[in-house]
Amino acid sequence: MDAVEGRGPSLADVAALAGVSTQTVSRVSMGLDNVRPATRDRVLAAMAELGYAPNTAARALRYGSFRTIGVIAHRLARTGESRTVEAVVEAARKEGYTVTLIDVESPTSDVVSAAATRLSHQAIDGLVIIRAETATPDTLALPPRLPVVVSDSRFVGHHPAVGADQADGARRATQHLLDLGHRTVHHVAGPADSAPAQMRAEAWRVALGEAGRPVPEVVEGDWTAASGYAAGRGPLADPDVTAVFCANDEMAAGVLRALHEAGRAVPRDVSVVGFDDILLAEYLWPPLTTVVQDFDEIGRRLVARLLHQVRTGGIEDGADSGDLHEVVPVALTVRESTAPPRPQR
Repeated sequence: MDAVEGRGPSLADVAALAGVSTQTVSRVSMGLDNVRPATRDRVLAAMAELGYAPNTAARALRYGSFRTIGVIAHRLARTGESRTVEAVVEAARKEGYTVTLIDVESPTSDVVSAAATRLSHQAIDGLVIIRAETATPDTLALPPRLPVVVSDSRFVGHHPAVGADQADGARRATQHLLDLGHRTVHHVAGPADSAPAQMRAEAWRVALGEAGRPVPEVVEGDWTAASGYAAGRGPLADPDVTAVFCANDEMAAGVLRALHEAGRAVPRDVSVVGFDDILLAEYLWPPLTTVVQDFDEIGRRLVARLLHQVRTGGIEDGADSGDLHEVVPVALTVRESTAPPRPQR
Protein backbone atom coordinates (compact mmCIF):
# COMPACT_ATOMS: atom_id res chain seq x y z
CA MET A 1 0.00 0.00 0.00
CA ASP A 2 1.35 3.41 -0.97
CA ALA A 3 0.76 6.67 0.83
CA VAL A 4 -1.31 9.28 -0.97
CA GLU A 5 0.90 11.04 -3.54
CA GLY A 6 2.17 14.41 -2.37
CA ARG A 7 2.16 13.68 1.32
CA GLY A 8 3.95 11.35 3.69
CA PRO A 9 2.35 8.25 5.16
CA SER A 10 -0.30 8.98 7.76
CA LEU A 11 -1.43 7.24 10.88
CA ALA A 12 -4.49 6.04 8.91
CA ASP A 13 -2.22 4.53 6.24
CA VAL A 14 -0.37 2.54 8.91
CA ALA A 15 -3.66 1.39 10.46
CA ALA A 16 -4.97 0.21 7.07
CA LEU A 17 -1.79 -1.72 6.26
CA ALA A 18 -1.58 -3.33 9.71
CA GLY A 19 -5.32 -4.05 9.82
CA VAL A 20 -5.87 -2.24 13.11
CA SER A 21 -7.56 0.92 14.32
CA THR A 22 -5.89 4.31 14.29
CA GLN A 23 -6.18 4.29 18.10
CA THR A 24 -4.02 1.16 18.22
CA VAL A 25 -1.40 2.76 15.98
CA SER A 26 -1.43 5.81 18.24
CA ARG A 27 -0.90 3.65 21.34
CA VAL A 28 2.02 1.86 19.70
CA SER A 29 3.60 5.14 18.58
CA MET A 30 3.38 6.48 22.14
CA GLY A 31 4.98 3.34 23.56
CA LEU A 32 1.99 2.35 25.69
CA ASP A 33 1.85 -1.20 27.08
CA ASN A 34 -1.82 -1.99 26.46
CA VAL A 35 -1.24 -3.51 23.02
CA ARG A 36 -0.78 -7.23 22.33
CA PRO A 37 2.80 -8.09 21.31
CA ALA A 38 1.72 -9.61 17.99
CA THR A 39 -0.34 -6.52 17.19
CA ARG A 40 2.51 -4.23 18.18
CA ASP A 41 4.89 -6.11 15.88
CA ARG A 42 2.42 -5.82 13.00
CA VAL A 43 2.04 -2.09 13.53
CA LEU A 44 5.79 -1.54 13.81
CA ALA A 45 6.34 -3.52 10.61
CA ALA A 46 3.76 -1.36 8.83
CA MET A 47 5.43 1.81 10.10
CA ALA A 48 8.78 0.57 8.80
CA GLU A 49 7.37 -0.43 5.42
CA LEU A 50 5.67 2.93 4.90
CA GLY A 51 8.46 5.00 6.44
CA TYR A 52 6.01 6.47 8.94
CA ALA A 53 7.35 8.61 11.80
CA PRO A 54 5.02 10.02 14.48
CA ASN A 55 4.57 13.78 14.27
CA THR A 56 5.47 14.92 17.77
CA ALA A 57 4.41 18.49 17.16
CA ALA A 58 0.98 17.40 15.96
CA ARG A 59 0.68 15.03 18.89
CA ALA A 60 1.50 17.86 21.29
CA LEU A 61 -1.21 20.04 19.73
CA ARG A 62 -3.74 17.23 19.96
CA TYR A 63 -2.93 15.89 23.42
CA GLY A 64 -1.27 18.93 24.99
CA SER A 65 1.88 16.88 25.50
CA PHE A 66 4.98 15.69 23.64
CA ARG A 67 5.02 12.62 25.93
CA THR A 68 8.76 13.09 26.36
CA ILE A 69 10.76 13.74 29.51
CA GLY A 70 14.18 15.36 29.50
CA VAL A 71 16.84 13.98 31.84
CA ILE A 72 20.14 15.64 32.79
CA ALA A 73 22.76 13.42 34.42
CA HIS A 74 26.48 13.64 35.14
CA ARG A 75 28.95 10.74 34.96
CA LEU A 76 26.62 7.93 33.97
CA ALA A 77 29.35 5.41 34.70
CA ARG A 78 28.65 5.91 38.40
CA THR A 79 26.24 3.51 40.05
CA GLY A 80 23.83 6.04 41.52
CA GLU A 81 23.41 8.02 38.32
CA SER A 82 23.10 5.03 35.99
CA ARG A 83 20.62 3.16 38.17
CA THR A 84 18.51 6.27 38.80
CA VAL A 85 18.40 7.04 35.06
CA GLU A 86 17.46 3.43 34.34
CA ALA A 87 14.64 3.65 36.89
CA VAL A 88 13.39 6.95 35.42
CA VAL A 89 13.37 5.47 31.91
CA GLU A 90 11.39 2.44 33.07
CA ALA A 91 8.89 4.52 35.06
CA ALA A 92 8.42 6.89 32.11
CA ARG A 93 7.90 3.98 29.72
CA LYS A 94 5.10 2.61 31.89
CA GLU A 95 3.41 6.02 31.66
CA GLY A 96 3.76 6.11 27.87
CA TYR A 97 6.61 8.63 27.87
CA THR A 98 10.00 8.47 26.20
CA VAL A 99 13.18 9.98 27.62
CA THR A 100 15.70 12.34 26.04
CA LEU A 101 18.97 12.18 27.97
CA ILE A 102 21.92 14.55 28.20
CA ASP A 103 24.97 13.40 30.18
CA VAL A 104 26.75 16.68 30.90
CA GLU A 105 30.53 16.72 30.91
CA SER A 106 30.71 19.16 33.81
CA PRO A 107 28.11 19.79 36.55
CA THR A 108 28.61 23.56 36.65
CA SER A 109 25.63 25.90 36.64
CA ASP A 110 26.34 27.16 33.12
CA VAL A 111 26.62 23.68 31.64
CA VAL A 112 23.52 22.31 33.37
CA SER A 113 21.53 25.45 32.49
CA ALA A 114 22.60 25.16 28.83
CA ALA A 115 21.59 21.49 28.78
CA ALA A 116 18.18 22.34 30.23
CA THR A 117 17.64 25.02 27.59
CA ARG A 118 18.68 22.65 24.80
CA LEU A 119 16.29 19.97 26.03
CA SER A 120 13.43 22.48 26.27
CA HIS A 121 13.95 23.21 22.57
CA GLN A 122 13.65 19.51 21.76
CA ALA A 123 9.96 19.22 22.64
CA ILE A 124 9.93 17.88 26.20
CA ASP A 125 7.10 18.10 28.71
CA GLY A 126 9.28 18.32 31.80
CA LEU A 127 12.79 17.87 33.15
CA VAL A 128 14.44 15.51 35.64
CA ILE A 129 17.83 16.61 36.96
CA ILE A 130 19.56 13.59 38.47
CA ARG A 131 22.26 15.65 40.13
CA ALA A 132 23.65 19.10 39.48
CA GLU A 133 26.71 18.63 41.75
CA THR A 134 28.56 21.96 41.68
CA ALA A 135 25.57 23.94 40.41
CA THR A 136 23.50 25.65 43.11
CA PRO A 137 19.83 26.62 43.26
CA ASP A 138 20.80 30.30 43.11
CA THR A 139 23.02 29.97 40.04
CA LEU A 140 21.09 27.38 38.03
CA ALA A 141 18.98 29.09 35.34
CA LEU A 142 16.13 26.95 34.01
CA PRO A 143 13.59 27.73 31.27
CA PRO A 144 10.53 29.49 32.75
CA ARG A 145 7.38 27.43 33.32
CA LEU A 146 9.18 24.17 32.58
CA PRO A 147 8.11 21.46 35.08
CA VAL A 148 11.23 20.32 36.95
CA VAL A 149 12.02 17.73 39.61
CA VAL A 150 15.45 16.98 41.03
CA SER A 151 17.17 14.08 42.75
CA ASP A 152 19.38 16.39 44.76
CA SER A 153 18.48 17.50 48.28
CA ARG A 154 20.38 20.79 47.90
CA PHE A 155 17.54 22.03 45.68
CA VAL A 156 14.89 21.57 48.36
CA GLY A 157 13.17 24.92 48.75
CA HIS A 158 13.61 25.65 45.04
CA HIS A 159 12.22 22.62 43.15
CA PRO A 160 10.39 19.42 44.10
CA ALA A 161 13.03 16.88 45.11
CA VAL A 162 13.21 13.12 45.57
CA GLY A 163 16.22 11.32 47.00
CA ALA A 164 17.48 8.54 49.22
CA ASP A 165 18.15 9.21 52.89
CA GLN A 166 21.92 9.52 52.49
CA ALA A 167 22.53 10.59 56.09
CA ASP A 168 20.53 7.75 57.58
CA GLY A 169 22.37 5.25 55.40
CA ALA A 170 25.77 6.44 56.58
CA ARG A 171 24.57 6.54 60.18
CA ARG A 172 23.29 2.96 59.94
CA ALA A 173 26.59 1.75 58.47
CA THR A 174 28.65 3.48 61.16
CA GLN A 175 26.42 2.44 64.03
CA HIS A 176 26.41 -1.17 62.85
CA LEU A 177 30.20 -1.28 63.14
CA LEU A 178 30.19 0.44 66.53
CA ASP A 179 27.52 -1.95 67.82
CA LEU A 180 29.75 -4.86 66.85
CA GLY A 181 32.31 -3.49 69.30
CA HIS A 182 34.75 -1.59 67.10
CA ARG A 183 36.40 1.34 68.86
CA THR A 184 36.01 3.62 65.84
CA VAL A 185 35.25 3.48 62.12
CA HIS A 186 37.46 4.71 59.28
CA HIS A 187 35.83 6.21 56.21
CA VAL A 188 36.68 6.09 52.51
CA ALA A 189 34.69 9.01 51.10
CA GLY A 190 33.62 9.93 47.60
CA PRO A 191 35.03 12.98 45.79
CA ALA A 192 34.80 16.44 47.36
CA ASP A 193 32.57 17.76 44.54
CA SER A 194 29.86 15.15 45.21
CA ALA A 195 26.95 16.21 47.41
CA PRO A 196 25.99 12.60 48.36
CA ALA A 197 29.61 11.89 49.28
CA GLN A 198 29.72 14.91 51.55
CA MET A 199 26.38 14.03 53.19
CA ARG A 200 27.57 10.48 53.88
CA ALA A 201 30.87 11.71 55.30
CA GLU A 202 29.16 14.25 57.55
CA ALA A 203 26.69 11.66 58.90
CA TRP A 204 29.61 9.27 59.61
CA ARG A 205 31.41 12.07 61.47
CA VAL A 206 28.31 12.97 63.51
CA ALA A 207 27.62 9.33 64.42
CA LEU A 208 31.13 8.90 65.78
CA GLY A 209 30.94 12.19 67.65
CA GLU A 210 27.61 11.32 69.26
CA ALA A 211 29.05 7.99 70.38
CA GLY A 212 32.05 9.74 71.88
CA ARG A 213 34.46 7.90 69.59
CA PRO A 214 37.57 9.30 67.89
CA VAL A 215 37.02 10.57 64.35
CA PRO A 216 39.83 9.38 62.03
CA GLU A 217 40.99 11.44 59.09
CA VAL A 218 38.85 10.89 56.01
CA VAL A 219 40.41 8.97 53.13
CA GLU A 220 39.11 10.55 49.93
CA GLY A 221 38.37 8.31 46.96
CA ASP A 222 36.73 8.94 43.60
CA TRP A 223 34.00 6.23 43.59
CA THR A 224 36.24 3.75 41.72
CA ALA A 225 37.50 0.39 42.93
CA ALA A 226 41.01 1.61 42.13
CA SER A 227 40.72 4.42 44.68
CA GLY A 228 39.46 1.96 47.28
CA TYR A 229 42.39 -0.31 46.51
CA ALA A 230 44.80 2.61 46.95
CA ALA A 231 43.18 3.42 50.31
CA GLY A 232 43.55 -0.19 51.40
CA ARG A 233 47.20 -0.22 50.40
CA GLY A 234 47.79 3.16 52.06
CA PRO A 235 46.10 4.64 55.15
CA LEU A 236 43.93 1.58 55.85
CA ALA A 237 46.98 -0.72 55.96
CA ASP A 238 47.55 0.46 59.55
CA PRO A 239 47.05 -2.62 61.80
CA ASP A 240 45.06 -0.46 64.24
CA VAL A 241 42.28 -0.14 61.62
CA THR A 242 39.54 -2.68 62.41
CA ALA A 243 36.45 -1.18 60.74
CA VAL A 244 35.95 0.67 57.44
CA PHE A 245 32.85 2.33 55.99
CA CYS A 246 33.18 3.00 52.26
CA ALA A 247 30.95 5.55 50.55
CA ASN A 248 30.13 3.08 47.76
CA ASP A 249 30.46 -0.61 46.97
CA GLU A 250 33.05 -0.22 44.21
CA MET A 251 35.52 1.41 46.61
CA ALA A 252 34.70 -1.27 49.17
CA ALA A 253 35.61 -3.93 46.59
CA GLY A 254 39.00 -2.26 46.11
CA VAL A 255 39.54 -2.19 49.87
CA LEU A 256 38.70 -5.90 50.12
CA ARG A 257 41.35 -6.79 47.53
CA ALA A 258 44.00 -4.60 49.14
CA LEU A 259 43.37 -6.11 52.57
CA HIS A 260 43.52 -9.63 51.15
CA GLU A 261 46.84 -8.93 49.46
CA ALA A 262 48.19 -7.55 52.74
CA GLY A 263 47.21 -10.75 54.53
CA ARG A 264 44.48 -9.12 56.59
CA ALA A 265 41.35 -11.25 56.70
CA VAL A 266 37.86 -9.75 56.37
CA PRO A 267 36.04 -9.74 58.75
CA ARG A 268 38.43 -11.42 61.20
CA ASP A 269 40.93 -8.55 61.13
CA VAL A 270 38.93 -5.77 59.48
CA SER A 271 35.18 -5.27 58.94
CA VAL A 272 34.08 -3.49 55.75
CA VAL A 273 30.75 -1.86 54.87
CA GLY A 274 29.77 -0.39 51.49
CA PHE A 275 26.94 1.75 50.14
CA ASP A 276 24.47 1.19 47.22
CA ASP A 277 24.11 -2.63 47.19
CA ILE A 278 25.27 -3.13 43.62
CA LEU A 279 24.44 -6.47 42.01
CA LEU A 280 27.95 -7.78 42.65
CA ALA A 281 27.93 -6.92 46.37
CA GLU A 282 26.60 -10.29 47.51
CA TYR A 283 29.01 -12.15 45.20
CA LEU A 284 32.21 -10.51 46.46
CA TRP A 285 34.29 -12.46 48.94
CA PRO A 286 33.31 -12.13 51.59
CA PRO A 287 29.79 -11.00 50.62
CA LEU A 288 29.58 -7.30 51.38
CA THR A 289 27.53 -5.69 54.12
CA THR A 290 26.10 -2.56 52.51
CA VAL A 291 23.49 0.20 52.58
CA VAL A 292 20.65 -0.46 50.15
CA GLN A 293 19.27 2.40 48.07
CA ASP A 294 15.92 1.76 46.37
CA PHE A 295 16.75 3.26 42.98
CA ASP A 296 13.57 1.89 41.40
CA GLU A 297 11.43 3.73 43.94
CA ILE A 298 13.42 6.93 43.48
CA GLY A 299 12.83 6.74 39.71
CA ARG A 300 9.11 6.07 40.15
CA ARG A 301 8.68 9.00 42.51
CA LEU A 302 10.67 11.38 40.30
CA VAL A 303 8.49 10.56 37.29
CA ALA A 304 5.25 10.67 39.30
CA ARG A 305 6.16 14.05 40.79
CA LEU A 306 7.09 15.46 37.39
CA LEU A 307 4.01 14.14 35.57
CA HIS A 308 1.76 15.60 38.24
CA GLN A 309 3.11 19.02 37.27
CA VAL A 310 2.80 18.23 33.56
CA ARG A 311 -0.81 17.07 33.83
CA THR A 312 -2.10 19.68 36.24
CA GLY A 313 0.04 22.62 35.22
CA GLY A 314 1.41 23.00 38.72
CA ILE A 315 2.07 21.56 42.15
CA GLU A 316 -0.39 20.02 44.60
CA ASP A 317 -3.07 22.37 45.86
CA GLY A 318 -1.87 24.52 48.70
CA ALA A 319 1.76 23.42 48.40
CA ASP A 320 4.78 25.42 47.44
CA SER A 321 6.98 23.70 44.86
CA GLY A 322 10.11 24.22 46.90
CA ASP A 323 8.65 22.54 49.99
CA LEU A 324 8.01 19.20 48.29
CA HIS A 325 10.77 16.80 49.26
CA GLU A 326 10.33 13.05 49.30
CA VAL A 327 12.95 11.08 51.18
CA VAL A 328 13.16 7.42 50.17
CA PRO A 329 14.20 5.22 53.12
CA VAL A 330 17.35 3.10 52.99
CA ALA A 331 18.19 -0.19 54.67
CA LEU A 332 21.31 -1.99 55.82
CA THR A 333 21.88 -5.50 54.47
CA VAL A 334 24.25 -7.37 56.77
CA ARG A 335 26.45 -9.98 55.10
CA GLU A 336 29.72 -11.70 55.94
CA SER A 337 32.11 -8.73 55.62
CA THR A 338 31.41 -7.48 59.16
CA ALA A 339 31.96 -9.07 62.57
CA PRO A 340 33.05 -8.13 66.09
CA PRO A 341 36.73 -7.14 66.36
CA ARG A 342 39.19 -9.88 67.18
CA PRO A 343 40.11 -9.86 70.90
CA GLN A 344 43.46 -8.23 71.56
CA ARG A 345 46.13 -10.55 72.88
